[in-house]
Amino acid sequence: MKNLLKVAIGFAALAVTLPQAAFAAPGDTLKAVQARGALNCTSSDGNFEGFAELDSKGNWHGLDIDYCRAVATAIFGSDSKLKLIPVSWAQRFPSLQSGELDLVVKASGWLMSRDTELGFQFSTPYFVGVTQFMAHKELGAKSVTDLAGGSVCLSGGTSVEKLVSDYVAQNKYDLKLVTFEKNAEAVAAYFANRCDAYTEWGPIVAATRASSADPDNHVILSDNLSLEPEGIVVRQGDDSWVDVINWVIASQRIAEENGITSKNVDEMKSSPPNATVGKLLGVTPGIGTRLGLKDDWAYNVIKAHGNAEEMYDRSFGEGSRYKLPRGMNAPWQKGGIFYPPVLD
Repeated sequence: MKNLLKVAIGFAALAVTLPQAAFAAPGDTLKAVQARGALNCTSSDGNFEGFAELDSKGNWHGLDIDYCRAVATAIFGSDSKLKLIPVSWAQRFPSLQSGELDLVVKASGWLMSRDTELGFQFSTPYFVGVTQFMAHKELGAKSVTDLAGGSVCLSGGTSVEKLVSDYVAQNKYDLKLVTFEKNAEAVAAYFANRCDAYTEWGPIVAATRASSADPDNHVILSDNLSLEPEGIVVRQGDDSWVDVINWVIASQRIAEENGITSKNVDEMKSSPPNATVGKLLGVTPGIGTRLGLKDDWAYNVIKAHGNAEEMYDRSFGEGSRYKLPRGMNAPWQKGGIFYPPVLD
């Protein structure tokens, strides 16, 4: 009995201490950003269509830029304290390692070598890139199966060539691959009607279509090849910082799942339809304390930048010049692969 009493007292003591240990202290990066009064995030050393582009007024926009803005908004209440630092593809990781950048949001593929050998951590993916096909609309094709006996222009000696070659062989498609040394040459040949279709990474296909004289004359086919998850990259060893970024991404997916948009977020906050919405928008306290932020951080993000659908739409979807179908970047209820974690 005495031993049982000791065990019971031990569990009771543990129960008392657990709530105090449940909240992780803000990580070093978050504390450094808050002390500095600015978030240092990536822009680009040149336009990267759909992800990071400069408009005619010198303002940055695109999906990567929006995620930089969203993280800054979560921390400071607005993105006015965001510092966008132009870096090249080669510079992005050394700049993160040196501390010049707090995070890299630059369509960076989640690769094992980067995750294990370079001292980095990846967030949950915010975008998945797939290899896709574009065809001349007059052909009436909806998928590669409709191009029987036709041809596809693409860059030779690349991973895309190997991927497409294997895809055609595996499915026994009657399709000729016409390869070129440079992507620009493949694009020119396609637009000159030397091929029935063109293939590349999806966002590049969408940008290529948008650059044509009449984008409506070209359609993106339904085939999706080679999914590559793109994540936000941070220095390894600061799990609390990764938590902040992951929950910024999650907040917009939870918002979409619950029908919260930048336009109705105030209405949702004033009268939450369920407990999840109440927690997300800070009506029920706690969502900020867990991350070292204020309880209205997710409300501020959604109010300023919208939910996941709104973010995609203005960068790649119908609100953009690219008109790239959301496809696998949609939530699971709409035929995509994304789903948010549970906000309890």
